[in-house]
Amino acid sequence: MKFSDRTALIPIDMQQAFDDAPWPRRWNDKVDENGRALLAAWRKAGRPIIHVRHDSVEDGSTLRPGAAGNAFRPGFEPQSGEPLVTKSVNAAFIGTDLDLRLRRAGIDTIVVFGISTDMCVSTTVRVGSNMGYKVILVEDACDCFDLADSRGGTIAAIDIHRAHVATLRAEFATVITTSDLVEGL
Repeated sequence: MKFSDRTALIPIDMQQAFDDAPWPRRWNDKVDENGRALLAAWRKAGRPIIHVRHDSVEDGSTLRPGAAGNAFRPGFEPQSGEPLVTKSVNAAFIGTDLDLRLRRAGIDTIVVFGISTDMCVSTTVRVGSNMGYKVILVEDACDCFDLADSRGGTIAAIDIHRAHVATLRAEFATVITTSDLVEGL
């Protein structure tokens, strides 16, 4: 896959809170490695990156500004000239200036990865697609959590991830891997 100059990379919520309670078990032990590889390749190609961080407004949240978990995971901190968009809901477009930043930069395609596949990543992909952006999801640079079902059981994180990726692929995004992106640059 080739990427035009009108494409931006958008890492979503690559934050430290997701490693500790109260967050459930995650499945992708390669999420950091793959995410850092994406950032390195994108930076080497001189392409635009807009970081997204979740700044929770909920009392006691591990993602609240000032909480240790609000910090970026090692290697995911914005570098000089890379803007940061902060959000307090799932979609990176809601209540932020992300759309304005992208349009002013002439961006028509966004490449998305992060935590979690089924929440903030999926919601951002869906809203971005509905707003007219071409969206590319890097599936192996996403992660999500085990979730309780309505019958007292647990749905494994990998199954949640696979179902959401399939839904996004069906209507909202082109789905690729980290190696697809690196080779495409």
